[in-house]
Amino acid sequence: MPMSTDLRKRLFPVLPEIASHFGTPFHIYDETGIRNTGEQLKRSFAATGFKEFFAVKALPNPRILEIMRSMEFGFDCSSTPELVLSRQAGAKGEEIMFTSNNTTEDEFEEAMANGGSILNLDDITLIEKLPEVPELISFRYNPGPLRTGNEIIGNPVEAKYGVSHDQIIGAYKKMRDLGSRRFGLHTMLVSNERHHEYMVETVKMLLDLVEEISSKLGIHFEFINMGGGLGIPYKPGEPPLDVETMAKEIIRLYEMFRKNHGNAPALFMESGRYMTGPHGVLVTKAINEKNIYRRYVGVDASMSALMRPGMYGAYHHIDVINPLKPETRVDRPLQTVDIIGSLCENIDKFAVQRELPEIRMGDLLVIQDTGAHGHAMGFNYNAKLRPRELMLNSDGSVSLIRRAETMQDYFATLNFEEDTLKL
Repeated sequence: MPMSTDLRKRLFPVLPEIASHFGTPFHIYDETGIRNTGEQLKRSFAATGFKEFFAVKALPNPRILEIMRSMEFGFDCSSTPELVLSRQAGAKGEEIMFTSNNTTEDEFEEAMANGGSILNLDDITLIEKLPEVPELISFRYNPGPLRTGNEIIGNPVEAKYGVSHDQIIGAYKKMRDLGSRRFGLHTMLVSNERHHEYMVETVKMLLDLVEEISSKLGIHFEFINMGGGLGIPYKPGEPPLDVETMAKEIIRLYEMFRKNHGNAPALFMESGRYMTGPHGVLVTKAINEKNIYRRYVGVDASMSALMRPGMYGAYHHIDVINPLKPETRVDRPLQTVDIIGSLCENIDKFAVQRELPEIRMGDLLVIQDTGAHGHAMGFNYNAKLRPRELMLNSDGSVSLIRRAETMQDYFATLNFEEDTLKL
């Protein structure tokens, strides 16, 4: 199953008590699982000078960032609020990677202020927007037709991201000539990729490009950043990403590079989904049922709390929990149902024609693998308010780490000083 057996054993027996105390719906994350995944990455890639820069966009919560900091991880940011969150968590300077994308001058000002960050530029035209020339600079490389992407992130030729192959050497030459003396190289070609061979090929591509640029420009690269994109299985029976084999093959590439050049750039990643995705679930309660052309079960969460199934058709596995017997699997006849929220959108569905045990009103539904790009992608259509976030701590306790939104939050932006431009 996508959800780990260990988390199931720790969470399900106490879920009714958690729901009674905090109310539903809520996202809840597993500290133990997150830490285990982080330590696995550190062990597997230690021979490459590895550092993880957690993709803040995946789960921008201070408690999550605190856990990442405790594992000596940095943060990958793409906006001013993400920079602020990371600095509030204690990160500074080169512990932050600011990966730009259609970036404003104000955002570059913030990225270079308050201790700075590693600037990772998305295009050569952005050089002119920099308030000053940084000592350390990185570019995001888009290989175009030289590589394929996957169905989530798309074909590199069609992607809005990155510096093209024919521009990349010129980009580094320009920064070298302007005065930058330290260099990194980044790419991000896929999302939720579970074939380790693709990720190994990406590292080889970066090392080959480092070799080419270094020989032509006489510059030294301190790191390569293979991006995120490490995938997780969402459906039962799907094989997981073979991280151990991936690490062994990447380490062999590093050994060859060191043999040829005497040293090698450190390997950075910016995993978000892989770090937290499997270690979070959305818990919601069955509140309505409807039988017309299909059988529908309405729950007290909506697509505004988890948009991936409605927007992408993404599969999230669902467990049905009887609050009176949470420690045992529900033993009821299977029924084919749509699990729906209450938005005025027909795509507001967590599952479509899914075969599940008969659901009774008051049952808890555990929607799995919401620990990344779940709450973070929430929105307020229909004035629906986003739910609270909880943490299942390693000591077994459960803490509120973000309160649920209130109507006061929703109406806050309507409190402003009048401002009218007469034309």
